[in-house]
Amino acid sequence: MNVTPPERLPPDARDVNDARTAPVPQGRTSRFLHLGRAVGEMALGAAAQGLSQLAQGQRPVWADVMLSADNARRLAERLSQMRGAAMKLGQLMSMDGQGVLPQPFADLLSRLRDQAHTMPALQLAEVLEREYGAGWHRRFQRFSYAPIAAASIGQVHRAETHEGAVLALKVQYPGVRRSIDSDVANLALLMRVPGLVPAGLDLAPLLEHVRQQLHHETDYLAEAQALNAYRQALGEGAADAADFTVPEVHAAHSTGHILALGFLDGHPLDRLTQPDQPQALRDRVATALCRLAIRELFEMRLVQTDPNFGNYLFDPVGQRIGLLDFGATQAVSPERVEAFRTLARALRDDDVPRIEAQARAIGFIGEADTPAQAQGVIDLMREAGEVLRQRGPYDFGQSDLLSRLSRLGQAQLRDAGVGSVPPEDLVFLQRKFVGTFLLCTRLRARVDVAALFAPVLDAA
Repeated sequence: MNVTPPERLPPDARDVNDARTAPVPQGRTSRFLHLGRAVGEMALGAAAQGLSQLAQGQRPVWADVMLSADNARRLAERLSQMRGAAMKLGQLMSMDGQGVLPQPFADLLSRLRDQAHTMPALQLAEVLEREYGAGWHRRFQRFSYAPIAAASIGQVHRAETHEGAVLALKVQYPGVRRSIDSDVANLALLMRVPGLVPAGLDLAPLLEHVRQQLHHETDYLAEAQALNAYRQALGEGAADAADFTVPEVHAAHSTGHILALGFLDGHPLDRLTQPDQPQALRDRVATALCRLAIRELFEMRLVQTDPNFGNYLFDPVGQRIGLLDFGATQAVSPERVEAFRTLARALRDDDVPRIEAQARAIGFIGEADTPAQAQGVIDLMREAGEVLRQRGPYDFGQSDLLSRLSRLGQAQLRDAGVGSVPPEDLVFLQRKFVGTFLLCTRLRARVDVAALFAPVLDAA
């Protein structure tokens, strides 16, 4: 294949490279070395901090210095450069919601949900030529080499067809799909380093979830089908349909590694976190997102399980929220929906026997869990249930719930050990609701969550 040489790239392509631009490492050895450097940098940082504490007469705890704020920054930066399965695992770790990671570490690692490094223009041109063929640029009237977004799987570029259609092209990073299995195998090896994860935690199920999810998310043709199904399920006639915009798929410009969508106007949703944004607007947007999460599970039975600021836009003119990413969309069976409905009712009523029964039935408590581990799950659930028990608006901006859950989870890990890993669907549904909570927290929103849940919990 003839690849465009650097000197023949247009000027706008040569000008896009910056400090956040880095080639996607390809090949198992290259990616393993990146992971090895990440762990090595963390170990050196932990050793330096431990020596500093010893010099001050303190006795360092290896797990604490390994999971320090500085190490969170180091890990986030390295995973952001790698992208793919490594970055996806970091995203999941930052949203576990059960105290496996100290909250400050999880908060800093959460930057992975918002921004990845981007491909250099030359690497981007190679991908486009491989997917569209030589002379690919002739299919577009305009194409911007500067990405408008970047995530763990790919980055997004604006293009305009000769017919005048404005597109958002999701371009998958090269080698991400074929590196998934080796990335996960490498991660399994490196996660054995002492201090990275709690002793006794079996990461194999989580890593397998990540592997399967990434294979699903890198299938852009499957994502196109999920997007179309979601558009239909959301329904133009629904009461809250006017709050959201879902892009259309442009199949003529889509391939297995490029997904062409209609371009949505708006700015990144995280702009609403700025101090000058009205409280009423932040409340309305957060309420719409919470209502949508509830609808997805209990009515649509089709859940977009990756809620982060990078997957939403806000159009200040139309006052609508743009929904951007459907690679992590999961269908939920009617039986599972009813089980979650029963659990939510028990949490709202703080009915401990029913909470335990449903936690066991759904899989939050495993058959092999000890009584102490089971009680730990129940305690975490009851703590989280305050959102459903709050009468009137829940003030996410003032809530310290995540910090309390983190402290409680850390104490339970120390005292009772690590319990069983929940089933795969629970991992990603948990990501949906923890992620939505984080969105509302960063928006400093006040939402009457109990009122939003009432119709689905009171339904027969």
